[in-house]
Amino acid sequence: MEGRIRVAAVGDNCMDCYDDLGKSFPGGNPVNVAVYIRRLGGEASYTGAVGTDESGRRMVEAIRGKGVDTSHVQVLEGKTAVSHVQIVDGDRVFGEYEEGVLADFKLRQEDISFLCAQDLVVTGIWGMIEGELPRIIQNVPVAFDFANKFASPVVDQALPYVTYAFFSYDEEAKEEFARRYQSLGLEPKDSEEELLGCFLEAVQSKGPRVVVVTRGSKGSLAWDGKQRYCYGIAKCEVVDTMGAGDSFIAGFLYGILQGRSIPEAMEAGAENSAVTLGYSGAW
Repeated sequence: MEGRIRVAAVGDNCMDCYDDLGKSFPGGNPVNVAVYIRRLGGEASYTGAVGTDESGRRMVEAIRGKGVDTSHVQVLEGKTAVSHVQIVDGDRVFGEYEEGVLADFKLRQEDISFLCAQDLVVTGIWGMIEGELPRIIQNVPVAFDFANKFASPVVDQALPYVTYAFFSYDEEAKEEFARRYQSLGLEPKDSEEELLGCFLEAVQSKGPRVVVVTRGSKGSLAWDGKQRYCYGIAKCEVVDTMGAGDSFIAGFLYGILQGRSIPEAMEAGAENSAVTLGYSGAW
């Protein structure tokens, strides 16, 4: 790809509040990806909504301070979204979520025109824009983070209009994954890797060019319609897992946009994730 890579992140944001520590950090899946794309050397923008409160002002200033374009952030009357978080044995545990003004977030025509002029649009399960994906993907590739919400109706709605689909498989998701797996009519398998492999193939057949599932310390799997790929992790000292998955997505997508192979992009995702695991908060 010629010139500097331009990635447009769109959807949710929130203040991650570590109540036990008395600290809060700006974050949210698309916001994190945008910041990590900038960290990798690309251009990034964030399109979303914040409130008129102090958290909203802080959110925009923090994102802009990382070199991310905030010209399409909407400021709506009300409160910025908040996620309450605890760190337990190095892992983040989410508590109450306050959606705030994101409940009223909708893309304007000027936002859609802006997104369609980028190299790639990335959003996610809480991004509130799945209804606009048919318009967007006609002009630009779309990456979508379904997180660990395998059984969400958003999966079926979004998949036909997604280029790169990402899922996260963990203990919390096993029951929901099993329901989705059965609904796809797939045969039982003897190993977790084979289960996930069959799932990737079934999902990829519904539209995406590539489907990836991350598995925390077990690494990641990918399927492109022809071959299954497996990659491990980049070893590091884990301080906080907040943002690790988003870092993988950013590293993977940046690698793909640079023309790297899928295994090389998986490696780039793992290495970028290792950087984020080494400090507190998403960024």
